[in-house]
Amino acid sequence: MRRLHRAWLVAAVAFVAILGAAGFRATPGVLIEPLQREFGWSTATISLAVSINLVLYGLTAPFAAALMDRFGMRRVVSVALLLVAAGSGGTLAMTASWQLLLFWGVLVGLGTGSMALVFAATVTERWFVRHRGLVTGLLTAAGATGQLIFLPVLAHLAEGPGWRVASLTVAGCALGVVPLVWWLLRDHPADVGTTALGAEPGAGRTEPPAVNAAVRALSVLRSAARTRPFWFLAGGFAICGASTNGLVSTHFIPAAHDHGMPQASAAGLLALVGIFDVVGTVASGWLSDRMDSRILLGVYYALRGLSLMVLPGLFAATTEPSMLVFIIFYGLDWVATVPPTVALCRKIYGADGGVVFGWVFGSHQIGAAIAAVLAGLTRDQLGTYDLAWYAAGGLCLVAAALSLAIGRGSRPRTGTPSGMLVSDERRA
Repeated sequence: MRRLHRAWLVAAVAFVAILGAAGFRATPGVLIEPLQREFGWSTATISLAVSINLVLYGLTAPFAAALMDRFGMRRVVSVALLLVAAGSGGTLAMTASWQLLLFWGVLVGLGTGSMALVFAATVTERWFVRHRGLVTGLLTAAGATGQLIFLPVLAHLAEGPGWRVASLTVAGCALGVVPLVWWLLRDHPADVGTTALGAEPGAGRTEPPAVNAAVRALSVLRSAARTRPFWFLAGGFAICGASTNGLVSTHFIPAAHDHGMPQASAAGLLALVGIFDVVGTVASGWLSDRMDSRILLGVYYALRGLSLMVLPGLFAATTEPSMLVFIIFYGLDWVATVPPTVALCRKIYGADGGVVFGWVFGSHQIGAAIAAVLAGLTRDQLGTYDLAWYAAGGLCLVAAALSLAIGRGSRPRTGTPSGMLVSDERRA
């Protein structure tokens, strides 16, 4: 029998870490109601903590990508898990809203941001030449799987034993993953005497950049910001974040609760989104190896926008068949945008593609943070989330147009700052 390539083991460990990061980051969505009951904090106040979490989750990504290039994935991910454990555990002694901002906002945001999708991009870049799109889809689907596993469990704990038990569970799970990462994750194929899956025999490892990680991340941003594709990708991905993490992930449960649906039932629907997201994201990764990524993004965003526009009329005290249809449809589209976005960053920006994707992902989280706050304010002022759903649907149609506007370009040329590969046609 042919021996399983080590790349698949590394991908499996990355899957577990990304799975956990997604579950840890999504936890505040099930804590809104319990925290309001105990402390009397408004939806907007709690949403601010979620927004800080989302911003740091995104803005940490490019620096984490550069740190992984400089110090290795194993060290960065291990420290990130420790930060998550400290932030989640710290909430047990929380008495004021600023502490929620510090623990769930800052510490958990920094930790989960270091295990975000740039980690998936780094793993696939170093360990895979063949099946990159498919593996990107699988690792992206880990986020949905984390939501699938954690949300119903944490919602049950928050409603039963209490939100502190839910926070303690997150801290324990984060600590439990650290030994697995340290034992099995390796930074480069050469570290274990092999090559990337599909690479030519004898291909060696790339030496880590000598430049400071923060300097490199900012340098890549400065170079990428001079090109049109970066702004089209960043703009579309900001809307992607607003319509998923910022709005649906954060506010779907309280919105359903407004219509009489129990919190645990609403969390179960979000978990169901995760089931179908696994299918949709893996399929998207497979398609991104074979089709024009611009077209894929345009279709994904357009379909998402239309589905959000019909959502306000589907909420009810019980789970109706029409809501299940929405959940299935929306789940297939949830983060299917990631594999084609990663593929475009790699294709356009070459060796800097991972760091560029980190900045694009940062825009995703900025959009998510803005949506989380605005949706909370909308609910506080109007008593309903309807306007937020309609606005997000319209923005998704804008994202579809931005994606289709990314030019095919001509043959890339070298010599741009940081080794970036950008065609003359793509320059702003």
